[in-house]
Amino acid sequence: MSDLPCWLSLASATPAPDDCVRDWLSEPGSLTLRLTALAGGDFSVRPLLEEWQALRDDECASLGLAPGTVGWVREVYLCGRGGQPWVFARSVVGREALQALQLDLEHLGSRPLGHLLFSDKAFGRSPFEVCHYPAHWLPAEVARAGLWARRSRFQRGKVGVLVAEIFLPEHWQAVRVEAGKS
Repeated sequence: MSDLPCWLSLASATPAPDDCVRDWLSEPGSLTLRLTALAGGDFSVRPLLEEWQALRDDECASLGLAPGTVGWVREVYLCGRGGQPWVFARSVVGREALQALQLDLEHLGSRPLGHLLFSDKAFGRSPFEVCHYPAHWLPAEVARAGLWARRSRFQRGKVGVLVAEIFLPEHWQAVRVEAGKS
């Protein structure tokens, strides 16, 4: 049995996510901005990993790269109030694509990648794909089965950056608290 997630369109996801989850999975704008609003401005990015490594097969397929292609991998937590991890994000790009895009991804540090991608109008964004993300691909301290994830490609010409965002239980708790205030 394959340990690769089955990435599907949101409309094809089964069981279908509830309306609240669907709303977050389909957010067309900057997730960083939406998380910042939810956190009342207390938002931060905590880098976990930024390095060259072989990309996963599903990532290579999505980017149109040969299996085992080496690329730049960035893994971060998008954190809400008090530095609590709300989203685990993994962004990947092939070496040639990174050179062609002339993006300085290697020195982003705690700056959000979304700001860089959304500020360049030349980027188009693919439709979202969603899945339940494999627990063994998550950092050990947040690894849980069944967490909803979404991914999309930010494309400029023939090259792109693949961004996956995995929503952690603490995010959904913050959403419920905020909904209770309404």
